[in-house]
Amino acid sequence: MELEDQSNTKTKKALLILNCILLSIGNCGGPLIMRLYYIHGGKRIWLSSWLETGGWPIMLIPITVNYFRRRKTASATEGTTKFFQIKLPLFLASALIGLMTGFDDYLYAYGLARLPVSTSALIIASQLAFTAGFAYLLVRQKFTSYSVNAIVLLTVGGAVLALHTSGDRPKGESNKEYVMGFLFTVGASALYGFVLPLMELTYKKSRQSITYSLVLEIQMVMSLFATIFCTVGMLINKDFQAIPREARKFELGETMYYVLLVVTGITWQTFFLGAIGIIFCASSLLSAIVIAVLLPVTEILAVIFYSESFKAEKGVSLVLSLWGFVSYFYGDIKRAKKKKPQNPETEIPTPIAGP
Repeated sequence: MELEDQSNTKTKKALLILNCILLSIGNCGGPLIMRLYYIHGGKRIWLSSWLETGGWPIMLIPITVNYFRRRKTASATEGTTKFFQIKLPLFLASALIGLMTGFDDYLYAYGLARLPVSTSALIIASQLAFTAGFAYLLVRQKFTSYSVNAIVLLTVGGAVLALHTSGDRPKGESNKEYVMGFLFTVGASALYGFVLPLMELTYKKSRQSITYSLVLEIQMVMSLFATIFCTVGMLINKDFQAIPREARKFELGETMYYVLLVVTGITWQTFFLGAIGIIFCASSLLSAIVIAVLLPVTEILAVIFYSESFKAEKGVSLVLSLWGFVSYFYGDIKRAKKKKPQNPETEIPTPIAGP
């Protein structure tokens, strides 16, 4: 029994590392690729929103592989192995969260169309504060003085940017458009800060045993309905008819235009799968923290590849954000060390079944 528990623990740690890698790829690559679309002539915001979840069919690959694995290992008493395991209540919950994600996609795409990647990334850092607040309300997340300090520092960091909203406004963009981009990005940060704990609550309240293979199906359903939401926006805005015209005028060439769309869709799928995978392995708050920790990487890549300005207010905001991250992790390590000697055998792990 002890060996089995150790095996489950190692499996969950391996899954956690895998999902952190997936989230890192999507969190750093997604904004950069999407911004590349805007820089070289792309203007369709609903199309960009659609691409954030439009790569959902690739989820069928791991789901199919897992189906054959389950069918091979299933015993005769288990009956016929179903391709999809998700049941109606969990399907409906995932669909609802997917629609919310679709709206969040639009808010984020609009903001990134108006803001440099470095500025957008710093604003998105406030997502940790929103996630922490909603995690407390929805899943009774416990806080320490260190986590509260981190939230305050991240909030102040975002406020510093808000006081200098015109400092890095792209050429040809009005102050009104820039401010709208700023507000929409804050809205996207707040909404996704709600979605992450809501996903954790869905896991906890589900009557199904949540395995990683089921997490893949949940991600596919969420992305499908987010894509449906954005498809409606594209139809109303006539984006589908505009794609061929925009491709011909794209500065990097028509072929590169379509390649960029495909790569964008795939990259964002790694982000969403990594985010909900970390929730499965740990918590929504940790998922938000990993997203926030990747902020400096996104910042540096944006400056390197797009020669974006990095003025004083961004530096102050970045320092406050990093200070917040260090504060949170230091507090989390201290709490873990304090808790472990007291009840090492009775400590309750994640309330979600292993794969």
